[in-house]
Amino acid sequence: MLPMRHDPMLAILADMLRRVDGLAGQRGQVSLLRLSDEVDQIRHVARAYHLDSVEGLADTLQSALSLQGTGPVILSYLDLMRDAIAAEMSDAQVIPILMAAKPAATAGHPLSH
Repeated sequence: MLPMRHDPMLAILADMLRRVDGLAGQRGQVSLLRLSDEVDQIRHVARAYHLDSVEGLADTLQSALSLQGTGPVILSYLDLMRDAIAAEMSDAQVIPILMAAKPAATAGHPLSH
């Protein structure tokens, strides 16, 4: 296993992903007010860390909640938010993984465990 630095952005993204998954798991059992509050918190964190796609989806979900309540469309938005967060996680991990793998790859040795 390659040594990796702790990336605070990964911790933030993991927390956002946990929140989205928690909301999806509680669909139908969570109040509109609590769902709206959670989505608002996710939106604020996304804005603070310039995660534009996540912020935009959270903003759209906020609008959908105010217009439609907790209908079935909510899961679609949560899935899209999960995908956007996962894409950000991949982007955050690419640079440390490539930097850690570069010496072995340049030496001509295959990466093996």
